[in-house]
Amino acid sequence: MTVNLTDPIFTDEDKARAYFEEIRWPDGVTCPHCGNANSARIYSIAANAAKKVRAGLHECQDCHGQFTVRTGGVMESSHVPLTKWALAYHLLASSKKGMSAHQLHRMLGVTYKTAWFMAHRIREGMRPVDSEPMGGGGKFVEADETYVGDKAKNRAYAKTLPKHEAVMSLVERGGKVRSRHVADVTAKSLKPILVDAIAKDTNLRTDQSPVYTEVGQAFASHATVNHSIKEYVRGDAHTNTVEGYFSIFKRGIYGVYHHVSEQHLKRYLCEFDFRYNERIALGVTDTERAEKAIRGAVGRRLTYRQPRGAQQAQA
Repeated sequence: MTVNLTDPIFTDEDKARAYFEEIRWPDGVTCPHCGNANSARIYSIAANAAKKVRAGLHECQDCHGQFTVRTGGVMESSHVPLTKWALAYHLLASSKKGMSAHQLHRMLGVTYKTAWFMAHRIREGMRPVDSEPMGGGGKFVEADETYVGDKAKNRAYAKTLPKHEAVMSLVERGGKVRSRHVADVTAKSLKPILVDAIAKDTNLRTDQSPVYTEVGQAFASHATVNHSIKEYVRGDAHTNTVEGYFSIFKRGIYGVYHHVSEQHLKRYLCEFDFRYNERIALGVTDTERAEKAIRGAVGRRLTYRQPRGAQQAQA
């Protein structure tokens, strides 16, 4: 983890605001309400107001909407200083195994509840939007599944067995990963995911689980390894890449977060996928990864209480 804590964006609110504005609006301020990108039609209220107003406040002369760099993103309605948001983004983006909300709460100087909500908002910005098929001609994609949850051997006197949550990941060798929280590990559940996510001219590599037998025929080739007889590599047939991803993921879940609820498991998968897909081996630095997470948060909101208008619409 490389975070320069002496950077003024972590201590000076004006520098932090300029940092977020430069990332969000590299070509000039754009109205998040109507999309107006004509700088001559966007008025800086904060710079010209006779009395004190919100720092960084703008008004669009087309729609007359007022906004700041927080508007229309995961930081909207947050009263946490931008310096703390900047540090939170950099910490989560550069910590290979993640960072707990308790650690964020201590480092940022905010409450645990605030740190927890900030972390989930940042994970929302890390959620992928790429829907292009993985793999392609001559490329290899590995598929495998794992489980997240407590182990029965750790509950000697439990009356019921602990619940495990299933996760399936697809990893393109030398490329990116896509993970899904699935209801169960059956051919019925996994086949639609594989068909939608992987290009048909891809070479699929899995273990000998029968869930992949039928769907494997839809791809250019399908080879397996038999882990039950301690076979892990046979030519280009192996699942070592996806197993390596699971190793990082589980070290983060069990070593840093300790417990992940079924409701939020998908968000943690987004976090680990994002860091893997924007890793140094693919030429992405820690700073660039944080900036990509900030850009990814634009146009997204994460609230646990519906706005009043939405509640009335459903009534």
